[in-house]
Amino acid sequence: MTQIERETMEVDVVIVGAGPAGLSAAIRLKQLDADLNVVVLEKGSEVGAHILSGAVLDPCGLNALIPDWKEKGAPLNVPVTEDNFYVLGEAGKVRVPNWPMPPLMNNHGNYIVSMGNVCRWMAEQAEELGVEIFPGMSCSELVYGENGEVKGVVAGEFGKNPDGTPGDAYEPGMELHGKYVFLSEGVRGSLSKEVMAKYDLSKGHEPQKFGLGMKEIWEIDPAKHRPGTVTHTMGWPLGSNAGGGSFIYHLDNNQVYVGFVVHLNYKNPYLYPYMEFQRFKHHPMVAELLEGGKRVAYGARAISEGGWQSVPKVVFPGGALLGCSAGLVNVPRIKGNHNAMLSGKAAAEAAYDAIQAGRSGDELTAYETDLRTGPIAKDLKKVRNVKPLWSKFGLTTSLVVGGFDMWTNNILGLSVLGTLKHGKTDAAATGEAKDFKPIDYPKPDGKLSFDRLTNVAFSFTNHEESQPAHLKLKDPSIPVGVNLPKFAGPSARYCPAGVYEFVGEGADTRFVINFQNCVHCKTCDIKDPSQNINWTVPQGGDGPNYPNM
Repeated sequence: MTQIERETMEVDVVIVGAGPAGLSAAIRLKQLDADLNVVVLEKGSEVGAHILSGAVLDPCGLNALIPDWKEKGAPLNVPVTEDNFYVLGEAGKVRVPNWPMPPLMNNHGNYIVSMGNVCRWMAEQAEELGVEIFPGMSCSELVYGENGEVKGVVAGEFGKNPDGTPGDAYEPGMELHGKYVFLSEGVRGSLSKEVMAKYDLSKGHEPQKFGLGMKEIWEIDPAKHRPGTVTHTMGWPLGSNAGGGSFIYHLDNNQVYVGFVVHLNYKNPYLYPYMEFQRFKHHPMVAELLEGGKRVAYGARAISEGGWQSVPKVVFPGGALLGCSAGLVNVPRIKGNHNAMLSGKAAAEAAYDAIQAGRSGDELTAYETDLRTGPIAKDLKKVRNVKPLWSKFGLTTSLVVGGFDMWTNNILGLSVLGTLKHGKTDAAATGEAKDFKPIDYPKPDGKLSFDRLTNVAFSFTNHEESQPAHLKLKDPSIPVGVNLPKFAGPSARYCPAGVYEFVGEGADTRFVINFQNCVHCKTCDIKDPSQNINWTVPQGGDGPNYPNM
């Protein structure tokens, strides 16, 4: 094959991903040295297009990065005014009072936000400082130096034929080289996966655990709207089938975020996370709120849930993992954006010091130290046992024992349980179909609940159909030959966008990948029991176009 020739651009720091972590790193670098050449590459059509988060934002990261964010007009306009937590039954609910909750679970001082809009505002701040931001630029490859270090990325490759060969309008993109490369791709990013494998960054750490988060924006009756109200639930409809729960956040303009999270370590391959979400909205408490309202947007993404014991080594020769690429979500708080910002800031400070010292292409050990000993560690260590308790012993035990463990961590600074392990990966946790019964889900009514493909249209996702599918099968025979008979074809259910389907019967059965539907959640890459699906980036600008998720 002919070697592809590309133009090369040399900068000080290359940042992959314009989320809260990447933008924080870019801002901090330019705050420290206005002459540094900092480039941010974003695969979405614009900054914020691929951002989906709850989101109740703890402003501690923003306070550290831009102390005068209020004066600068940051879109944090809805402070939390009310905190509710319920355990649901099919027709009723039990409220868990706030007083036994550990202080870290209190949302006082936090804000209900659109993280897409927060990132758009952060991009404006970065550009005012001189950061160059290029949206619509997927980073498809890493570039390595002579000593095996990461020295850059390939970005902006367009125009391949479906078979991967260059088409008539092929553009090879360019190589961007930096003294350091920051990967802030979000959960399960393709480049982050590559460096984690190449440099064995997970060695000595527990496997990462994940959840699938699905979210709709609703416009509701103004009489029912209570700006600043935060509600979380557990229990029905998941019951013992899976861990997870919901969130309902009242923001401004009569809008409500309605979301549902399913932990991906569930065993029953017949579980259908998307339909669990749709069924949840028929609970009387939720149905009453949404009745007469209108769903205006939908999206989904994977969430890192492994916590402290699953955070890998975050530095490698020539670069670092930031934010959700490193798995910095505080699971019981359902928050990670603050840690993403803090990680970006810490990595930037380490890179600045290194560049000032004339270094490049080495490991930013100061960033690793900061993450392991600073505010991120303080946030994650206190809650490190909640997830493994839930996974091993269920909801009730995790509430009681996990709550006690968080209290002892808060008061004494230690856990009587030590640090519990997670064990299996989420893929390995999937059971065989012969050991479970299919789950009968009610048909969506088109008012409160919707079929999957109808909802996907409200993610505004789009992919150029003539390009190669960005969802790669390591062995094309496995879906029909292994996953269908052994696991009842779970990809047809775990995908929240209807990408995968089995067509035909018997010897004529085919596995179809409708990659145009993909919302870039990465669930398939995580949950496929045979680990046969590899999520890679499509060409730049493709994917969801979330309005203000």
